[in-house]
Amino acid sequence: MNVLMIIIIIPGTIGIIYFSWWASLKEKRYHGIYRFFSFESIFILILLNISFWFINPLSVLQIISWIFLLLSIFIALHGFYLLKNTGKSKGKMENTTNLINTGLYKYIRHPLYLSLMLLGFGALLKNIDILKISLSVINIIALICTVKVEENEMINRFGNEYIEYMKKTKMFIPFIL
Repeated sequence: MNVLMIIIIIPGTIGIIYFSWWASLKEKRYHGIYRFFSFESIFILILLNISFWFINPLSVLQIISWIFLLLSIFIALHGFYLLKNTGKSKGKMENTTNLINTGLYKYIRHPLYLSLMLLGFGALLKNIDILKISLSVINIIALICTVKVEENEMINRFGNEYIEYMKKTKMFIPFIL
């Protein structure tokens, strides 16, 4: 890790802390604490692999990586669109007043977290080593912890409606997980 990377990591990490912790804690939503580790691991994965993004562009790993990255963008845009237009947010976009169960939300409860998983995998595949695999594992564990806390928040907000929704949908991957 060089000096430039450290100079980038410090303000980036401070921004991620603010975004994931402060905003969540202010609204008494505690999933942001775990989400920090997901954002941070993806941020570091991207920084560590940035010099490999366009090397051997037609290799199998590069093609799979770009598929994951593009799919991540599509899923995130679709998820945010539904949050804004179907969720009837009260204040911040996350504070939906309607349970969203259309689009991807009809099949999975957390498309935005799936997009973060895909982003992490896409960044990992650019150049794989043990450190980057470890960061990917941290990303997955952090997202699972985030989901567990957030689902309790959603049960408190939507009650039995959310419990029934959980029975009909999967967490991240339609029909599987």
